[in-house]
Amino acid sequence: MGNNKTTVGLVYGGKSGEHEVSLQTAYAVMNAFDYDKYELIPFYITKQGEWKKGSVLSSPFSKVEQLKLEHGEVGGTEAALGAIFSRLYGHGEVIDLMFPLLHGTYGEDGTIQGMFEMANIPYVGAGVLASSAGMDKVVMKKLFAQAGLPQCGYRYFTKAQWDRSSYNLLVDVEDALGYPCFVKPANLGSSVGISKAKDREELQKAVEHAFRFDLKVIVEEFVDAREVEVAVLGNAEPMASVPGEIVSSSDYYDYAAKYTDGQSEMLIPAPIDSEVADRLREAALTAFTAIEGSGITRSDFFIRRSDGAIFINEVNTMPGFTPYSMYPLLWRETGLDYQALLDKMIELALERYSSRQALHFANEL
Repeated sequence: MGNNKTTVGLVYGGKSGEHEVSLQTAYAVMNAFDYDKYELIPFYITKQGEWKKGSVLSSPFSKVEQLKLEHGEVGGTEAALGAIFSRLYGHGEVIDLMFPLLHGTYGEDGTIQGMFEMANIPYVGAGVLASSAGMDKVVMKKLFAQAGLPQCGYRYFTKAQWDRSSYNLLVDVEDALGYPCFVKPANLGSSVGISKAKDREELQKAVEHAFRFDLKVIVEEFVDAREVEVAVLGNAEPMASVPGEIVSSSDYYDYAAKYTDGQSEMLIPAPIDSEVADRLREAALTAFTAIEGSGITRSDFFIRRSDGAIFINEVNTMPGFTPYSMYPLLWRETGLDYQALLDKMIELALERYSSRQALHFANEL
């Protein structure tokens, strides 16, 4: 705590296919903070995984390019990690909590959350288990099944299994799911590496493309459906937002539709009746509990056009967080503006940390 302000370490960038998305998120968050209440320390992780620690900020950067800390960074990886781990050794407790704004691998998958746990420092968002389970689409789907949430059909396999028996796996996908189908890396977000396959040739190419990004691939059946999302916020007693619908500019909600072409439309609240909205909100809370979530998640659903059946697609434990992203827009419509949402996320992080500090890690005789 410096000058009665809460000092927040903002971590962004990362060794991930979603590096640039993370920069946009960090820039938006940095510009929304109340600098009368907070001071920020930027931590930029390059695409190569090198950490760069900036000086304390009492106002935001004026340009997103400055986030890369190419000028004026303090030290490098050693200085950055030293500042975070200083809490462990009882000196230089400069940082009150960490705010990871990393999407995808090495940020949203439990790895950096584990580092913060080891450093005994509070951090915003989901813990290690929820982050890891929420990143792995296969593990996530198994937890959803255990919780009784309806899902679309899917198949998954590893690179080793593919190399050993690709023909049998292709036939199994055709028999179980049919065409068209979607092929995805199991551990990536923002629609990176996803392809839609309409025949066996496209399926084979799609799988090989997905294996460029991960060692495990999931194939999902196509459902002619509306795409609706619900934001969840909380720890032990989470709240669900109003649902919002995405009308994609593309054949499906791919990377370009999300981030580059600007043609996708978000309808908030979603034009659905109240009974369906309540079912979606309840399912979003069930999904949050299923992965043992904390802080925030965004649950993504399909509503099948033919009969209105609801299927959960996935959860995101660190959803897009610019002021124009679905998650904060859902909360704005539910009655919580962007700055108040940031305050609440920090409050939840400190609350969770305090609860865990009260635990005992050894028998006391």
